[in-house]
Amino acid sequence: MHAIDGFLPAKVAEPLHADEIHVWRLRRPKGAGREPLLALLAGYLGIASDEVRLVANEHGRPALDPLHGGVLDFNWSHSGEQALVALARGLAPGIDLEQRRTRANALEIAQRFFTAEEAGWLGTLDEAERRTAFLELWTAREAVLKALGRGLAFGLDRLAFRREAAGLVLQWLDGEDPAAWQLQPLDVGDDACAALAWRGAPRRIRRFALADATR
Repeated sequence: MHAIDGFLPAKVAEPLHADEIHVWRLRRPKGAGREPLLALLAGYLGIASDEVRLVANEHGRPALDPLHGGVLDFNWSHSGEQALVALARGLAPGIDLEQRRTRANALEIAQRFFTAEEAGWLGTLDEAERRTAFLELWTAREAVLKALGRGLAFGLDRLAFRREAAGLVLQWLDGEDPAAWQLQPLDVGDDACAALAWRGAPRRIRRFALADATR
């Protein structure tokens, strides 16, 4: 079958080149656990899904067991019954997906965990704009922290973003050079918000969707 708008409606992993990051969108029904992720990783590794072995670092970030060669890295995020998986060679990607929903305390959360400048900017927006901007800031933070190999416990206030015409840019990250980082928003439709981050040079992002096996 042919690709449609950059998405492949088939369970086939194309070759992942060193200058690319592959981002897959797939269904993760309730109770599926890691099965959709393992099936996708198996396709890249050329093995059965029950042969895929994962490990976690001291902060809980999952990764492929070194027995798989230590070349391929991934990160994934799920919200509702959707999931995003980022795969790359030679770098650790971070990805976050969040369903859009009303958060009555979004500004309160921002004032507590974001920088004063970010919270101040959110405070100038109307409710609809604030909901979108909050999610953009949240997913950007999660993506960077996951690429860093740390979780939210690292501290949401230890990184900051500035808004430019093209979107959010990492302005400060404690202990890191923000200029060495890439941050890319991902269009996942009107019902969700997502971001991809990595430390390193720009790479081509290729996006795919996994066909629903029930169709």
